[in-house]
Amino acid sequence: MSLADRSLRDAFAVILFRRPGRPISTGWLKGDRELLRHPAQYIVVTFLSATLVGTALLMLPLATRGPRGAPLMTALFTSTSATCVTGLAVVDTPGYWSGFGQVVIAGLIQVGGLGIMTLTSLLMIMLSRKFGIRQRLIAAAQTGAPRLGDVRSLLIAVVKMTFGVEAVVALVLLLRFWLAHDEALPRASALAVFHAVSAFNNAGFALFSDNLIGYRTDSVILITIALAIVAGGLGFPVWRQLAARPRQPRHWDVHTKVTVLTTVLLIAAGWALYSWFEWTNPATLGSLSAKDSAVNGFFQSVTTRTAGFNAMDIAGLRDTSHLLTMILMFIGGGSGSTAGGIKVTTFALLGWVMWAEVRGERDVDVFRRRIPTDVQRQALTVALMAVGGVVGASMLLMALTPFHLADVVFESVSALGTVGLSTGITPSLSAPGQFVVTALMFAGRVGPPTVFAALVLRERQRLFRHPEERIIIG
Repeated sequence: MSLADRSLRDAFAVILFRRPGRPISTGWLKGDRELLRHPAQYIVVTFLSATLVGTALLMLPLATRGPRGAPLMTALFTSTSATCVTGLAVVDTPGYWSGFGQVVIAGLIQVGGLGIMTLTSLLMIMLSRKFGIRQRLIAAAQTGAPRLGDVRSLLIAVVKMTFGVEAVVALVLLLRFWLAHDEALPRASALAVFHAVSAFNNAGFALFSDNLIGYRTDSVILITIALAIVAGGLGFPVWRQLAARPRQPRHWDVHTKVTVLTTVLLIAAGWALYSWFEWTNPATLGSLSAKDSAVNGFFQSVTTRTAGFNAMDIAGLRDTSHLLTMILMFIGGGSGSTAGGIKVTTFALLGWVMWAEVRGERDVDVFRRRIPTDVQRQALTVALMAVGGVVGASMLLMALTPFHLADVVFESVSALGTVGLSTGITPSLSAPGQFVVTALMFAGRVGPPTVFAALVLRERQRLFRHPEERIIIG
């Protein structure tokens, strides 16, 4: 094993709470070969381990308000939803879980958010050794760790950013809950910290039975949480560049430009469409003032793509809004962020590919940079695999539950996109249905970086090419 491999292995081992310089498990060794040879396997093992630990903690009698601990399926579903920062729940979070259980859920959310940001950043460093010199420099600039020895500084930067944003959000929420809503200071503090962690990590868990519907007329709380969601959904690589060159967008790399531009356009489009579709709907925006309707339309556009908070009754949305919600949930947020979905860069790149094909251009150029063909194929693969996952899971849920197609597809997209919105069927899912949704949440969280790593590492150069022949398309 090379020095670079050992350095990165040790970095992953630290995240897995192992001592650096030692293999993950001596029982997994076969001679000098380790079982976890593929870098993406560390992501799967990390999230699986955190989920199982969380399940065990939530099954303790101390974690529930009743005399007994949570059943296995309830604990596993909740632990997976928290670790994968989804937000779907089969029980009422404030009514079912005790203070200890809520602390466990908040801890799992924090571990899940920090885990995906740090592990994907480390994964980018490792995969950069498969690229050319220019691609290595780009990857190093995005992660902020140009040398393998800078892994520690990278991890520290991610942690500082996470806790810094959460502290600011928690302070604003604390003052609002305490002064504007007459919550006792200890209660206001607990609410502020929990929702700050849940918002930045795009989890969508709330300590209110109706989520945030009770605060739909409080623009300060909604806007603060929305901004925290956007901050977590952009991703650490993007924030690294924004902090270094905040007023020089022309010097941002293509990834940052595409992420920021697509995020802004999706938020604006979602805001306009939700306001249009729901403005006269008495179950959602129709009963609110013009100001509150505008704020709620903005909040719904932000939270739908990734977070899963809701200040409007999702079941009361019109069919057009349900379709819009599924589209936004499927797209998700930024790569290397706490958000889910196929990611905005994947969505945007596929749009540029189609535009280039329609114009008859040979290359796909984005901001005067040519996108490699293998990246285009990877984007197409990720998108089609996500479509396949939604279709397959929807068929299973329809076979296992009595719910209608629209509700089942909505649930599948929300779970795979790690969003957490639901039309209300989640608590009524049978045990097999809960297991399907649990698997979807896990796949939606660890799937994109794992698939990307697998596609990159499987690239190899053939010494021959077969004769070319076209097939009829369309």
